[in-house]
Amino acid sequence: MLQEYLPFVGLLIFGNIENLILASQGEVKNAKVLSLSIMSIIIVIAWFLVGAVLTQEAIRYANYIDFIGGLAIFILGIQAIVEARKSKASKKVKGE
Repeated sequence: MLQEYLPFVGLLIFGNIENLILASQGEVKNAKVLSLSIMSIIIVIAWFLVGAVLTQEAIRYANYIDFIGGLAIFILGIQAIVEARKSKASKKVKGE
């Protein structure tokens, strides 16, 4: 059973990194922690259900899925860094 999920191990690792990036973005935007946590849990459950149901179909496209997922996480990481720097710069200008 584990062998059918092995092509997606990279995506699982990247998914955890993505959650950290999104949490960072939420902190920069001063999002409410409770609502951010609830939305994150809902999305994780939704992806778990989709993965459990569609793994056999998606296995043929595992390389593409890993690439697109990795690219999306890379772009989100860059976006998080840019937003954090903007936020930090604006706080410096305001004297905080």
